[in-house]
Amino acid sequence: MATNLTPQYHKAEEEYRRALTTADEVRWLEVMLREMPKHKASEKLQSELKQKISRAKKELEAEKKAPKSAPGVRIPRQGAGTAILLGGPNSGKSQLLASLTRAKPEIAPYPFTTRAPLPGMMPWEDVMVQLVDTPPITRDYFESYLHGLIRAADLVLLLVDLGSDDGIEQLQELLDRLSATKTRLARMSSLDEEDVGISYTQTLLVPNKIDLAEAAERLELLHELCPLDLQEFPISAAGGQNLESLRTAIFQALGVIRVYSKLPTHKQADFDKPFTLRQGGTVADVAALVHKDLAANLKHARIWGHGVHDGSVVKGDHLLHDKDIVELHV
Repeated sequence: MATNLTPQYHKAEEEYRRALTTADEVRWLEVMLREMPKHKASEKLQSELKQKISRAKKELEAEKKAPKSAPGVRIPRQGAGTAILLGGPNSGKSQLLASLTRAKPEIAPYPFTTRAPLPGMMPWEDVMVQLVDTPPITRDYFESYLHGLIRAADLVLLLVDLGSDDGIEQLQELLDRLSATKTRLARMSSLDEEDVGISYTQTLLVPNKIDLAEAAERLELLHELCPLDLQEFPISAAGGQNLESLRTAIFQALGVIRVYSKLPTHKQADFDKPFTLRQGGTVADVAALVHKDLAANLKHARIWGHGVHDGSVVKGDHLLHDKDIVELHV
């Protein structure tokens, strides 16, 4: 029997997966429980959510009583979405960040050059996507704050060093470290059906240094020794091979659409700065991005774009598509 979870539930689930504090976890877990249809098919999930809420509230009380500790690392979200770069030492994360953005990370042929997260903005057509370089993950080195960054990200780019015989082993070490936590990598972002505390983040596998002499042989060995159910994009971050394909794949993986706004008093829409929202977003969602008062007083909108006649009048629940033009009326 299907649980028939509502869009409101799925939105709360996504916010919970990205929560960076225990207080936020409690908030969104409670929303998930409130929005969940109450019937026999959902009883198991209801029970799990109640247990998770109870544990999270206990953790929150303990945090309030504990001495204040140094704040964790947080990267403000910018652009159409956020992709975190993960990999072992010398996998090429910093070089990829430099090649796709205007960021200027330190790049050197020795391990552990990156000591702290470094963001950069990647252009794609008329939007920007945030990429975040991170310190390497090894058997003995794993910054604790990476859990929160991975969990909150829209996407992970998992780099593998094809320039070294150690690359596959380093990848396995990284996967082993994550498998011992409740932060995991997968083809799609989700929460575990058996344990809502385990969070999966959508991941693209990025074998790097494909232009080197033994890279093709090492890539075959990677498929044999460490098969992963992930979309794969072999590249050379330094040489530039396949970077444009990767750039497009990153944007497409975010699952967002661009919507252009038009003022009723103007003949042309503003094509310089589109609003970005999740696929399945509505006119009401765009209004909320513009201003909460506009969303509250929205009467209708006129639409130019996919599946409608130019200038059609629609309500707030009208589904939008990439590159639609929206004229909001209150």
